[in-house]
Amino acid sequence: MNVPVFLARRVRHAPEGSFSSTVTRVGIISIAVGLAVLIAAFGILYGYKQTIQQKIFVFGAHIQISKFTNNLSFEETPLSTNTALFRTGNQIPGVRHIQGVALKAGILKTSDELSGVVLKGVGQDYDWNLLRESLVAGNVPNFRTDTAARETGYSTQLLISQYMANQLRAKVGQSIPMYFLGNPPRARKMTIVGIYETGLEEVDKTIALGDIRLIQRLNRWSADSVGSYEIFVNDFSQLDPTAANVFNALSPDMRLTRVTDQYRPLFDWMVLLDRNTAILLTLIAFVASFNMVSVLLVLMMERIPMIGMLKALGSVNALIRRMFLYIGLSMVGWGLLLGNLMGLGLCWLQWQFRLVPLDPKNYFVTFVPIAWNWPTILLLNLGAVLLIALVLWIPTLIINRIQPVKALTFKK
Repeated sequence: MNVPVFLARRVRHAPEGSFSSTVTRVGIISIAVGLAVLIAAFGILYGYKQTIQQKIFVFGAHIQISKFTNNLSFEETPLSTNTALFRTGNQIPGVRHIQGVALKAGILKTSDELSGVVLKGVGQDYDWNLLRESLVAGNVPNFRTDTAARETGYSTQLLISQYMANQLRAKVGQSIPMYFLGNPPRARKMTIVGIYETGLEEVDKTIALGDIRLIQRLNRWSADSVGSYEIFVNDFSQLDPTAANVFNALSPDMRLTRVTDQYRPLFDWMVLLDRNTAILLTLIAFVASFNMVSVLLVLMMERIPMIGMLKALGSVNALIRRMFLYIGLSMVGWGLLLGNLMGLGLCWLQWQFRLVPLDPKNYFVTFVPIAWNWPTILLLNLGAVLLIALVLWIPTLIINRIQPVKALTFKK
């Protein structure tokens, strides 16, 4: 028979309403609440970072390739798609997709309102998957089904933001003229086929999407000319190594820009979120550990006569210390079970029903997002067990100083 385990079970199963039972419940609840808060905090952190990154990636590719130029306007220097990088870009390690785009500034005008925009021209190779998640009305442009494209050689379908739609008082299906700067200015009649909203003010105020062939026609470019290449990687955490692989494939007249440089303030902000979460983790771990040490000390103080009796009967200090360690680990087990149920349950409710809203003007999202990162949840549980198991040895060292004679006569 394992004597420390046997004694620990007897102590753990104290009568209901006793002081030991109450203190044990306090210890279990403190662990459960701490773990639940950690699970919810990491779920929100990863969900928020993932949501913001997806919004950035809608119009900001992981890697952008453009021509070297001193031009700071939206008038781009053409870049040919008949390059080794564009033709074989998908074969570079880490690269998922490469596409050609172009930008051109213009003005959308209705009878009463106008809005300055940047038309982002995209082609048949454009990946619409991320943008579809941000649609609030209509659909993404389908240049193949545009009958006007058969006559002019380019589509007039247009995707605008909710901000632009509100400013222009426009809606899906409405035709609206778009003026492009030049001498003289040129106008094209565009048809709104969809409205998106990312919550990123810098994007929603600026970017509208249309056919790249329109920009090629306006700029008098050939059909194989684009303003830049957009490259998406398989794993964003491996952005730097993949960018290094792409850089090695560049020609001397090309420039590489990573999305983390293009949107540095947002990514610096997300790094700051990581630091805040690390501080929160440290504080919660400290409080949970302190609570467990306090609970175990209280249990030991109540059991001092029992400790004196065990020592008088010949028990060694190590046996008694293991007994109280098993008591603490038993509380940890129940605390982890309840903490996981509470934390995962709260995350599931928010993920399913979006109970907690947010102001998109300040947080870029309309509700608190949740992401399920199971490796992190597993590490939180393992870390809680290891940390608390280590700190539980601290109060048990007091047992070495307890003398049987004094312990047997100890009064609570």
